[in-house]
Amino acid sequence: MILFFILFYLFSPAIILFLCHKFPLLNRVGSIVIAYVAGFVAGNIGIAPCDLHSVQNVMTKITIPMAIPLMLFSTNLKALSSLARPSIVSLAAGMVSVIIMIFSGHWIFYDYLPEPWRVSGLMVGVFTGGTPNLASLKFILDADENIYLLTHSADMFIGVFYLLFLMWVGKSVFSFLLGEKRVERDDSKESDSKSLSGNTRVKSYLFAALIKPFILIPLLRVIVLAALIVAISAIFALLFNEGAQMAVTMLTITSLSLLAALIKRVNRTRGTFDVGMYFVLIFSVVVASMGDISNLVISALPVVYYAAWVVMGSLILQVILSRIFKIDSDTLIITSTALICSPPFVPVIAAALNNRKIVVPGLTIGIIGYALGNYLGYIIAHILKAL
Repeated sequence: MILFFILFYLFSPAIILFLCHKFPLLNRVGSIVIAYVAGFVAGNIGIAPCDLHSVQNVMTKITIPMAIPLMLFSTNLKALSSLARPSIVSLAAGMVSVIIMIFSGHWIFYDYLPEPWRVSGLMVGVFTGGTPNLASLKFILDADENIYLLTHSADMFIGVFYLLFLMWVGKSVFSFLLGEKRVERDDSKESDSKSLSGNTRVKSYLFAALIKPFILIPLLRVIVLAALIVAISAIFALLFNEGAQMAVTMLTITSLSLLAALIKRVNRTRGTFDVGMYFVLIFSVVVASMGDISNLVISALPVVYYAAWVVMGSLILQVILSRIFKIDSDTLIITSTALICSPPFVPVIAAALNNRKIVVPGLTIGIIGYALGNYLGYIIAHILKAL
C-alpha cells in the first residue's frame, strides 16, 4: 500500500496536467487546486497506512527544496532595470500595502488564529510571491501541515472572488478612482515574456523533453545543478543550531538560485519553471493528504477573514498610494494581480483589460515577488513573534 501511495504522489500531477490540457474547464480551476483535492481525498478516506507519515515527510522535504531553484533559474533580475517608473512605484506600493495589512491583521485576529506569527509569515509569502513561497515558508517557519493548508485554502478561496472582481468591475472602479489609464512604453514583442519566466509560455516542456534530446539534456543539467545547490545549502546549514537549519537551508537555496539565474546558459534553459512546478504539484498532493479535514473546518474561518482583510485592505491602501504617486489604473491592477494572485494570472487580467502592453511589466513584478517572498515572510514572521 505504501508503494501505491508513492506512485500516486509521483504520477498524479502528470495525470492532472494532462487533464487540464485536455479539458479547458479543469484548466480554469487550476492544477494546484485539483492536486489539493486529490490529496485531501486520498488522505481522508481511510485507506492510508499508519506508517505512511515518514514517507510523506521525506517527500515534502525533497520536493520544495528542488522546486525553488528550478523555478528561480528562469528569473531575469536584470529585467528590473527595464521597468518604467510607474511599475516600480506600484510594486513598492503593493508590497508596503500587503505588509501593513499583515501587521494590522495579526493584531486584530491574534486571539483567533493558530500560531498567528506563522500564519502571518505564510501570508506574507503567498501575497508577495505565490504558492512556491508559501510552500518553502512552511519549512522555513516550521509550520505544520494543517496551518499550511489553512493558509493556502484561505488564499485560494479569497483569490477566486478577487479575480472575479478584477475581471468584471475592476477596470471601471479603478479608472474612476485614478483617472484614465496611462499605457507604459513597451516595445517588446509578445515572445519577450519568455525571458522573464518559463511560466509565461502556455506550452509545457515536460513531455516534449522525454522525446527531444536537445531539450532533455540541458534540462537534466540544470536539475543536477538544482540538486547541487540543495546539497550545498543543507551542508552550510549544519554550521547553525538545529532550530535554524531548515530556515538557513531554504534561504540559502533561494540566494544561490538567484545567483545561478545570472548565468545565461542556466537562465535560458527551457522548461525549468515547468519542472519546478511539477515538484510543487507533488508537494501539494502529499501535504494535502497529510491534513486532518476536521481540524481544517474548525479553524478555517478566522484564517479566511484574515486573508480577506489583507487582500482587500492592501488594495485600498494601494489605491490611495497610487492616487498620491499618480499611478494609472491598469498598472495598479496588474501589480496587484502579480503580487496577490501570482504571475500566471497576469496574462488573464491583461486580456480582460484589453491591454497586452502591461503583460511584461506585470510578469516582471510577479517574478520579483517570487524572489523576495521567502525573505520577507521569514523576517516579518520573526518580527511579529518577537512583539
